[in-house]
Amino acid sequence: MRVGLVQLCSTDDVEANLAHARDGVREATGRGAGLVALPEAFAFLRREGEPVPDPAAIAARAREALREWAAGERVWLLGGTIPEPAPDGARVYNTSLLLAPTGAVVARYRKIHLFDVDLGDGGGGRYRESDQYAAGSDVVVADAPFGRVGLSVCYDLRFPELYRAMVDRGARWLCVPSAFTRETGAAHWEILLRARAIESPCYVRALAQCGVHAPRRASFGHSLVVDPWGVTLASAADEPAVLVADCPLEAIDRVRSAIPALRNRRL
Repeated sequence: MRVGLVQLCSTDDVEANLAHARDGVREATGRGAGLVALPEAFAFLRREGEPVPDPAAIAARAREALREWAAGERVWLLGGTIPEPAPDGARVYNTSLLLAPTGAVVARYRKIHLFDVDLGDGGGGRYRESDQYAAGSDVVVADAPFGRVGLSVCYDLRFPELYRAMVDRGARWLCVPSAFTRETGAAHWEILLRARAIESPCYVRALAQCGVHAPRRASFGHSLVVDPWGVTLASAADEPAVLVADCPLEAIDRVRSAIPALRNRRL
């Protein structure tokens, strides 16, 4: 299975973001990828502290584009995240979509863990994601011909129990569209991703936002594909890029057989 990752530097210009994403999807499929993924907030990345304007319209436009690209390129497509209006009317869900090559949405995951942290004056500032976003509650694993796919988003990466729940539901691929801060990314991004791959064991596809999006808003970049042994198969720097990596499906069973940690666990 050849996978593609499209790393972007999105802004609050929806149509410009969609044009960059479309070009990345086309490049990845042109290089043979049968499964392509976009990062968190690929269609609209809000300025820090500001609300998402007209999230229903942004979500509808993003879904339309995703369906067009998936069907047009005949590719499995992970649509990063889009801002889906929440029932309270004041906040939005950070929602990740998985689409089949027909253009049909086959899975929808709403980010469970919200980034409410205080990194201190020297560590990147204070973030209060729950002011703008509502939390989801469902673990989502989707069927695909290359193996079941577990969906997560960004800060979810710090909660291994979520990924164990996915594996218990048959996940063989773990997706982590993200917009990690530069401070936390430099310290923790790669080690957390490799840990999730090793303890599962699964393929991990981590799609990142990169660069400076607006004043007070920048992301770490460094998208990765990690194999079930914890080896990084492809990686990007901190600039827009398209990665492809070959992921032999038999590697998952080979690693799980060699180190049967999933069978040996006691808790």
